[in-house]
Amino acid sequence: VQLVESGGGLVQPGGSLRLSCVASGFTFSSYAMSWYRQAPGKEREYVARISSAGGVTNYADSVKGRFTISRDNAKNTVFLQMNSLKPEDTAVYYCYAVGVWGQGTQVTVSS
Repeated sequence: VQLVESGGGLVQPGGSLRLSCVASGFTFSSYAMSWYRQAPGKEREYVARISSAGGVTNYADSVKGRFTISRDNAKNTVFLQMNSLKPEDTAVYYCYAVGVWGQGTQVTVSS
């Protein structure tokens, strides 16, 4: 099982980024997928989750209305569209499923 994130980077406050996570080694379309993040000096925290077919999503209050999770089961990929980014969104973002974590992708929001 492998999860590989990409799409992180440096963005100004108010900007947008789209993260991707490509999965392999399991039947992607059968499992819910989640995003978590970990800021420096803080514990890893939940960001968003999407059901296996994509019909049900859930968000942490801190990102609700700004972030959108989606998935493409034909491409074994889950996305996190992040809009109206704030400095407090700065963190390493991780993809999670079937008890496995990806390696993470750094998102830095700074002017």
